[in-house]
Amino acid sequence: MTQLAGPARTDRTRSSSRGLAARVSLGKRFTPVPAEFMMIASTALLLTVFGLVMVLSATSADAVSKGASPVDGALRQGIFAVLGIPLMFLISRLPISAIKKMAWPALFGAVVLQLLVFTPLGYAEGGNRNWLKIAGFTLQPSEFLKLALAVWIGYVLMRKQTMLGTWHQVFIPVVPVSVLAIGTVLAGRDLGTSMVLVIIMLGCLFFSGVKLRLFIIPVVLGALAVLALALTSSDRMRRITAVCSGMANYEDDCYQSIHGRWGMATGGVFGVGLGNSQEKYGWLPAAGNDFIFAIVGEELGLIGCLVVLALFATFAVGVFHVIRKTRDPFIRITAGGITVWIVGQAIFNIGVVIGMFPVMGVPLPFMSQGGTALLAVLIACGVLLAFARTIPAAERGKVAR
Repeated sequence: MTQLAGPARTDRTRSSSRGLAARVSLGKRFTPVPAEFMMIASTALLLTVFGLVMVLSATSADAVSKGASPVDGALRQGIFAVLGIPLMFLISRLPISAIKKMAWPALFGAVVLQLLVFTPLGYAEGGNRNWLKIAGFTLQPSEFLKLALAVWIGYVLMRKQTMLGTWHQVFIPVVPVSVLAIGTVLAGRDLGTSMVLVIIMLGCLFFSGVKLRLFIIPVVLGALAVLALALTSSDRMRRITAVCSGMANYEDDCYQSIHGRWGMATGGVFGVGLGNSQEKYGWLPAAGNDFIFAIVGEELGLIGCLVVLALFATFAVGVFHVIRKTRDPFIRITAGGITVWIVGQAIFNIGVVIGMFPVMGVPLPFMSQGGTALLAVLIACGVLLAFARTIPAAERGKVAR
């Protein structure tokens, strides 16, 4: 009996330790995600589904007039949603160290992809050469450049956290490399996307915590560059002056903006009903793309517009909680740049529809028709979800000021 007691006790100890290890492993795997994770993921999914419904409604009439299936546009958009949503949750599992290692390769790859628009694979639309056509699908490389630029700037500024008090440490290499990347988009005459890239750079600089006097310099330089590009282009100046000219240029530069506002006004508070828009029947160009918010306003009214705005606000609040609670400067800077991109682009798009801004040609994130834009935004949300998983347990559930 004495000889058997030792081995038996050892076996029981090993079995107990294996059971404990299994319970610990399962406990880590099924640990509840932070509330911020749920806010970002749920709003991204709701906006994507909402967008698919509105793309179906906005593009069905045009598709039928061309002899195509009324669900053709929504199906093409749905393909990218089916690819992007699982990819978003897959990326959310990546360790932050892996995302940091991707910074330089991602930026280099995105710039190379953007340069391909100047090869026979590229083509122009609406005066901008910013698209690729591969195997029957169109691709807009600048959408991936937005995410790559935010991740790269976050990585570079993270490594310089202790040296951000001097201007040359802040500016080099962030500003020169960013200008080169933005220049590849400007070479295709796409000022709207270039402006979004500029605000991503400025957003990353702001969330890095640089001194205000150093932050003001790139803001002024960026504003002067946009102003110079606008003044030196007659097409862009027509778009800017069209904001104030009202019905004077109805048949020319104001046509799209006026019909967008007419659609919003027709919807009233409750809208004319889903699928009952009149503007989508050939009156409003780009009804499923840049002016999809006008179709939301016409069919679902003020209530539908407020729902969209509330979802974007909830998304921003979730990310800002992550920024506030994180201890990693890379997460803070990159998350800030991505949020400025998505929320800022939504403000630009909605501002164009309601007549506050000239037509810029930027889509409404998650909702506008365009598979590349949807895929890029969902991948960016995957990065944000990976950041949300790193919030310290002691900070979860706390309200960030």
